[in-house]
Amino acid sequence: MTAATKASDLRMFASADGDLAYRDAGAGDLVVLIHPGYVDHRFFDDQIPALVCAGHRVIAADVRGFGFSANASKPFRWADDLGDLLRHLDAGPAVLVGACMGAAVVTDTALEYPQLVRAVVVSGGGTSAFEYTDPWTKERAAESARMLGAGDVAAWVEAFAKNVVGPHRTLDEVDPDAVRRMREMAAHTIAKHTLGEKDWRVPLADPWSRVPQIDVPVLAIHGALDADDGIEMAERLVRGVRDGRSVTIEGTGHFPSLEQPETFNRILLDFLRTL
Repeated sequence: MTAATKASDLRMFASADGDLAYRDAGAGDLVVLIHPGYVDHRFFDDQIPALVCAGHRVIAADVRGFGFSANASKPFRWADDLGDLLRHLDAGPAVLVGACMGAAVVTDTALEYPQLVRAVVVSGGGTSAFEYTDPWTKERAAESARMLGAGDVAAWVEAFAKNVVGPHRTLDEVDPDAVRRMREMAAHTIAKHTLGEKDWRVPLADPWSRVPQIDVPVLAIHGALDADDGIEMAERLVRGVRDGRSVTIEGTGHFPSLEQPETFNRILLDFLRTL
């Protein structure tokens, strides 16, 4: 773990299928942070102190199967896990913030449990019906599948970490610490799994058709150098709701909260002050 997050900081929620890990910090209006795929709550280590200092209670959760949370052994839905955690905490309604896969988790939760949600913030994703058409994104996915299929986990970790770069830059143009952090978190998560294991996640049926039901403010924070898919899915979400808006951060890719945390935090805190 990073210096910002120690094992003693983590709490466990005893779900119906194993313990789900989360970090709980601060006091005040609740903000819940949900990480991208293959990483964990440490992805938001640069956001947690800023939110706490601004007077918020922050929950940074590890999605089932990722980070320090239990793997699934039976069918589950992302929205049910997060909804159960929020009811367990008896706090909220919450502002849900999700990056990439995390954007899908928080959008699913807003659709299934609107009473638990005060607002939604997404970055690099939209609903859980992922739609990828960008050639760079599709090639990265195919490359990852080839590496895992060949059992080359070390190469997969390196390739995954370089997703920070995106289609418009080279590795030399990206902060090496951002790549290192993604590498460490991905290596931890992939070590929890075995090749070819069953995927127990039950997808939400046709979430895009339900997006107009989201009746809370929605903010999309884009990295200008992200692949087109990441931007378009978030923009589609924003366009589909009653109160949607978006902001673009220049000079950053798929993970603006990781690469430009001060700018990301300012935008997020400005949005929270409008609620």
